[in-house]
Amino acid sequence: MNDTPGWSSPGSAPSDDQRPGTSGPGDAADRPAPAQPADRPGTPPAGSGVKWSKEQPPPGQWSAPTGTPAAPPSGPPGQSAPPPPPAPGWGTPPTGGAPGGYGPPGPGGYGGPGGPGYGAPGYGVPGGHGPGYGAWGGGWGGPPPAAKPGVIPLRPLGVGEILDGAVTTMRTHWRAVLGISLAVAVVTQIVLILVQRLILGTTSTQALNDPNATSGELLRAMRSAMLGSGVVFLVSLIGTVLATALLTTATSRAVLGKPVTVAEAWRDSRPQLLRLFGLILLLLVIGLGVFALGLLPGILVGLSGSPVAGTGLAALGALGAGAVAIWLVVRFSLASPALMLEKQSVGKAMSRSVKLVKGAWWRVFGIQLLAAVIAGIVSAVIVIPFGIVGAAMSDDGISGMLNGDSSLSWTYLLVSGIGAVIGSMIKFPISAGVTVLLYIDQRIRREALDLELARAAGVHNPATPASGS
Repeated sequence: MNDTPGWSSPGSAPSDDQRPGTSGPGDAADRPAPAQPADRPGTPPAGSGVKWSKEQPPPGQWSAPTGTPAAPPSGPPGQSAPPPPPAPGWGTPPTGGAPGGYGPPGPGGYGGPGGPGYGAPGYGVPGGHGPGYGAWGGGWGGPPPAAKPGVIPLRPLGVGEILDGAVTTMRTHWRAVLGISLAVAVVTQIVLILVQRLILGTTSTQALNDPNATSGELLRAMRSAMLGSGVVFLVSLIGTVLATALLTTATSRAVLGKPVTVAEAWRDSRPQLLRLFGLILLLLVIGLGVFALGLLPGILVGLSGSPVAGTGLAALGALGAGAVAIWLVVRFSLASPALMLEKQSVGKAMSRSVKLVKGAWWRVFGIQLLAAVIAGIVSAVIVIPFGIVGAAMSDDGISGMLNGDSSLSWTYLLVSGIGAVIGSMIKFPISAGVTVLLYIDQRIRREALDLELARAAGVHNPATPASGS
């Protein structure tokens, strides 16, 4: 038995007929210590009084198990212990090892075929769960990429991915998207051209530029201008709502990677069109009510005999009403896709939008503002040159348009209308696509909609655990 305090030889144990602390025939104290070579490193000299067990293995032949640090061998004082031998299978990976494995290829290593676990496909790049582990030393490369059956990956989206998804939808499904935008824009522009020519023409508005016009003529001209502006706004609103409804369906199909035709988009959107019109009109009424409440104190003060104070108070009220209106517009900006895709009522769609925007108001506002600026710039780049060409081809020319003396001729209206149609074909898909993708992104962040979308698309999202795993 070894008398070294607190240490025993690896693998040794007391025999069955000998208990620790008892002496017996096999005790080392009853036998003379075997002679040890004087020049053998790591062994005590003979007669030193230290007693070694016969079962002690020779120095240098014992190695620690895999994953357990080896105890440093004893040696003479002042001599550094040699490093422990490396465990089999965990050596430095050579160049050209098995792809995705940890060690060199071989039947017993961790990187070779038939290895015990790590060499199996799944941790390496080919045939595995992703590029996470890769080669030894590559480190953890992050979670595997999300499934992307359509125009966006099924995970929380960034600003660039939302904008790119809207543009990709227009480019990938251009037949349906541009067909819907073209049909809505052509019908809208035809009505607008007729309204502008017949109501906002020279005969109804020339009195506004005549300094000698009577009050009756000015009143009739203002009434005609307001009527024409109201009709233009209503027609534009109808076209925008119709395009948004149809493009919402097209964008939702594009997220799943499924094609959609104009007939399918119309069939899916038609049951919700009246509710969508009701939603837009309700939002308009709310906005007008906010501005009316903001202007009312100033109007009352002005009517009471203080026009200067009333004007200043009305200006402050208008600024406050504008801020409140913008806040409400952003809070209800996702009500349209919620109404169309969830088949909700007007009230429930507005409530859903408030819940989805809560806590992310600034993000939704910034993305919507950025999309509006981009769509406006692209549309203006197309519309302005057509307007200049139309003014140059009219009777009064460009100088008449700059001086405000030009009439709304048929030539000008037709040429500028063509530019407006082309601009609307680009503006409608960007605006509607960004709104729908924002709605989907907020639901992915809050409700794990990506799992439902992956199941609907018939793919498995590797970024999330599969059911039953």
